[in-house]
Parts: sequence; C-alpha cells; structure tokens
Amino acid sequence: MAKIKMSKADKTKAAVASKAPVAKAPAVLWKDLPDEHDYPAARDYLQLGATPVQVQALVYALKTATLVSKKAKDILRAAGLPLLPVDNPHVAADLLKIRKGIALSPILLVQGDFRAGVPAQIADGYHRVCASYHVDENTAIPAKIAPSTVNS
Repeated sequence: MAKIKMSKADKTKAAVASKAPVAKAPAVLWKDLPDEHDYPAARDYLQLGATPVQVQALVYALKTATLVSKKAKDILRAAGLPLLPVDNPHVAADLLKIRKGIALSPILLVQGDFRAGVPAQIADGYHRVCASYHVDENTAIPAKIAPSTVNS
C-alpha cells in the first residue's frame, strides 16, 4: 500500500484541525415534576389499550410514583419504539426548547414485561425522549413509572 506524502504545512493543518474544539451539545434541563396536563394526555393514550378501571389505576399510580432516572436509549429500546427524526414537528419543538435552556417535563411510563413480550409504554413524553436522544443517547431522563400490574 502506497504512503501518502503530506507537506509540513498539511501536517500542521491536520494537527490543528484535530484539536479544534467540538461544539458541545446543550444540556437537557428537566422540571422537578411532570406538567399537570401530562396526566390527561397519558390517560388519553392509555385508553387505547386498557379498560377504564385499568386506566384510572395506572394514572393514579403515575401520579403517586417517585421520579427515577432512565437513559433515553434504554427507554426507546424497552418500549420498542423507533427514534423519531429531528424534523418531526414535536421533536423539533422540544429540541428548540433544549437549545433555549427551557426545562422539559419528566415522562410517564408504564412498565413492560420482557418475559411476556410486553413492551414498556411511554404514556406521555415520546417526543421528549426522542429529542433528548438526539442530544445524547445517554441523556438521563426523569420518569415516573407505573407497574403494569396495578390493582384494577
């Protein structure tokens, strides 16, 4: 294999370019608690796959759950959902909030069951998860998680 000859000037340019500062992604800021309107949004989504009694129990479990932190990449994998593109209007709106330093609302999840092949459900916050992933797939996202086995 032939070696490529570089002039001293080209070597200097390459060395400077390799040390150029990389633009740091903005930090994703999060609110301490989900927005109050997130719970009715979660209810609307959950009504598509659960009975009214189950939905009521799940929403109550979400409201009373403690916030935990989960990585964006793990949330998408557990839910079996694709990463939405940056040009999705809702993802783009959340990315704009991130760039402006506006805190996002924590997400609401219903736990899945790997043994039964049941994915986790993002009851509210799918677009926020995707926007956060686009900033850094390891973004720690605050979430409230309801067990899928709530008494109903």
